[in-house]
Amino acid sequence: MTGQRARADPKRDNERMTPGFLTLPVIVPVLFWAAYHYHKDRHLPEPVGNLFLAFLLGIGAAYLSQGLYISLGWIGLRYDALALADSNPIGLLTYSVLAIGPIEELSKLLPFVLIVLRMKAFDEPMDGIIYASFIALGYAAMENVHYLQFLTPIEAAARGFAGPVVHILFASIWGHWIGCAYLAGRSILVCGLEGFAIAAVLHGIYDFVVLLSPTWSLPVGAIGIVILWIWRLKLLREMHHDAIRGAEE
Repeated sequence: MTGQRARADPKRDNERMTPGFLTLPVIVPVLFWAAYHYHKDRHLPEPVGNLFLAFLLGIGAAYLSQGLYISLGWIGLRYDALALADSNPIGLLTYSVLAIGPIEELSKLLPFVLIVLRMKAFDEPMDGIIYASFIALGYAAMENVHYLQFLTPIEAAARGFAGPVVHILFASIWGHWIGCAYLAGRSILVCGLEGFAIAAVLHGIYDFVVLLSPTWSLPVGAIGIVILWIWRLKLLREMHHDAIRGAEE
């Protein structure tokens, strides 16, 4: 949630989302991705109440993220990413990797570590990815509420489904790292820092590409997202099979 308003386009004012339909591109994707992840965790599904709480934590993380962006302004380090994209690509890359990525991933990671890990139902490696994904889903929902008012219905629908994917993928990195360390009885500090650093840098690079060149962002961003999604699918499949084997032994 970079805090940057979308570029205004007066020619499209009449095409933008009306208030009555504004929430549809948020609600429908949330239900879709929530059902998708609940199905992926079907072997030992998490309590629905826990998942809903994780989603609410994601909403809170979005407000925390906004507060952190505001705090950058207090120390003179908050910049307009769109302005940097137009005039200072190196500055945009630096801001994306050192500010956008870390702020947004840290905002999602904190409630995961402080609250989710304390849940009694957190008892298998897959839980790290599932809970991190629900936090990311709540974060993405709030981000979409902010941005959809500037989009046409078609753009809103596309962002509604694609936006959560990006946050879910990056959160899955540190969710997996931390979850596995926690369940193995190891310190989560080192693994948490490693997972966070990887997710923050990848998130920053992704935002840099998207903000710098809308023309190149679709193919380049899509390739990166597909690679991460394949990694995640493979990981979820392996953990699902391990859970089944464990139950049979």
